[in-house]
Amino acid sequence: MDALAGLLDGPRARGAFLIRACFDPPWAVRIEDRAPLSVMAMTRGDAWLVPDRGEALHLRPGDIAIARGPAPYTCGDTPQTPPGAVIHPGGRCAAPDGRELPDYMDLGTRTWGGRVDGDAIMLVGTYQMRGEISARLLDALPPLLVLAREEWDGLIVPLLDQEIVRDEPGQDVVLDRLLDLLLIAVLRTWFSRPEADPPAWYAALGDPVVGRALRLLHDDPAHPWTVASLAAKAGVSRAALARRFGELVGEPPMAYLTGWRLAIAADRLRDTDLTVGAIAGQVGYGSAFALSSAFKRAYGISPKEHRSGGAA
Repeated sequence: MDALAGLLDGPRARGAFLIRACFDPPWAVRIEDRAPLSVMAMTRGDAWLVPDRGEALHLRPGDIAIARGPAPYTCGDTPQTPPGAVIHPGGRCAAPDGRELPDYMDLGTRTWGGRVDGDAIMLVGTYQMRGEISARLLDALPPLLVLAREEWDGLIVPLLDQEIVRDEPGQDVVLDRLLDLLLIAVLRTWFSRPEADPPAWYAALGDPVVGRALRLLHDDPAHPWTVASLAAKAGVSRAALARRFGELVGEPPMAYLTGWRLAIAADRLRDTDLTVGAIAGQVGYGSAFALSSAFKRAYGISPKEHRSGGAA
């Protein structure tokens, strides 16, 4: 498996929260929804993303931003504008003093704000459960990132802008897939940038020895790999591979393999109806019990709990 493809194979929106936000200045909204990931595409006007810690980021027309939760942040026309509403988990809207605002600024199908043709318009798509996105992907991202319009191919945004306000049969599925495509397009561009700071294993793919070992693990995680068998395939000694792998990836080869196997298992528990035993065989565990024990040690919950939404 191509490593970037493996990283980006995780996004699987399921009934994502999508909205077309339309505002006239002054405006600001406080985001406290604890969502694992939100994608924001600016289609008109300017906006500022203001984290509680760190520098404010400026969004211009055509720019796109990604916010990795659960840290809160504020989005507004200026960094100084106080928020008029707070978004809580599940999309619940309240005033800053805590009063409920159930129909606050509702403008119709997936449209929210002051007026439909506002000076500032932003498309927002939110993944509501961490299990919808690979943990390895989330861990590789900064809390907030912005790509300027000239830095990426924004062809998906106009289509999302058209579809987000439609109310047709199957529309939620259409929007989920468009959100996935948009996220993948942005991240593919982001990880190609020198300042992206990709995860250690991703950077290590360029090494002729460790990169070979990583590709073997990615391509066939169910194989009964050992450090010795990996070293033989990579053409080096067992000690040389173990040392080089630890230096570049930050953990031993077998520890990395365990994490990779469990990440695949976690995604398949959510994406398929396969039994735990069947998934165990696909990722290199001899039984459902063996996978369940390893899964609970790593994630703190059982595969069954993860499948039913406990990982949220």
